[in-house]
Amino acid sequence: MLDKLKKGFSSFIKKTLSEKKISNSITDLKLLLLSNDVAIDTADEICDRIVESFKDEQIGRFSSTKKMLFETLKDIITEILTPDEEIDILKEIKKKIEKNLPFVIVFLGVNGTGKTTTMAKIAHYLKKQNISSVAAAADTFRAGAIEQLSYHMNNVDIRVIKHDYKSDPASVAFDTIEHAKAKGIDVVLIDTAGRQVSDKNLMIELEKIVRVAQPDLIIFVGDSLAGNDALFQAKEFKKHVGIDANILTKLDADAKGGAALSISFETRKPIIFMGVGQDYNDLEVFNRDLIISNILDLD
Repeated sequence: MLDKLKKGFSSFIKKTLSEKKISNSITDLKLLLLSNDVAIDTADEICDRIVESFKDEQIGRFSSTKKMLFETLKDIITEILTPDEEIDILKEIKKKIEKNLPFVIVFLGVNGTGKTTTMAKIAHYLKKQNISSVAAAADTFRAGAIEQLSYHMNNVDIRVIKHDYKSDPASVAFDTIEHAKAKGIDVVLIDTAGRQVSDKNLMIELEKIVRVAQPDLIIFVGDSLAGNDALFQAKEFKKHVGIDANILTKLDADAKGGAALSISFETRKPIIFMGVGQDYNDLEVFNRDLIISNILDLD
């Protein structure tokens, strides 16, 4: 996981120490970041912060300078991966349960990111915490979407509320919320269409779902292997619909690692979970310290 970014930072430190000057290696670092799916603005921030930190410093003894470079990079990456506001999803859900109201989550993401599987993983995760859930098949556009959601939710024993294809997605969301209220179900998981983010009709449809459902949480599900495409998707969803939190899928197969940095920096919203495999148990709470350790090889 994240091996290429880790090797790149290590190479940057070695080059800086050998050349005795940050400016000679900072351009190479920027190119390395860009080649590992770090967005241009995020790469600029990292490089500018490094240059600023070492502006008046002389490269001296190998060991002390290496330590200072590591600490500087660690501080920068920690800040990027630290959102403006943390979200404890279990704590927030329990607040709604105390009010006898369902906690409503809308999931955003384009087709192929693992959104539907992630929803089933979330339902499975909640069930292990003794929290009940129901799913809304509000993607009534794509052929097979309802069956796909039903397949995954059936595997984790979660009911799906569905209408016919081409029906109003917002009405599916509304009916599912009403069902949860009537049955005392704790969480409503709302699937949405995954057409391209440039589709204006999709955004209008999503805006209506959010208006009707009044969700407690809007989660963007991004494929970490999609690189800058994932970042573009996140920015568009944030602009048109809003994002409260992120989930990164396929992080176990991500050798580059740039998506986590870029999405954190650009959205300023927390990554709350990461997908690390195909099984329904392969969902982990996002561990910032583990990611930093992997990126910088702190061991």
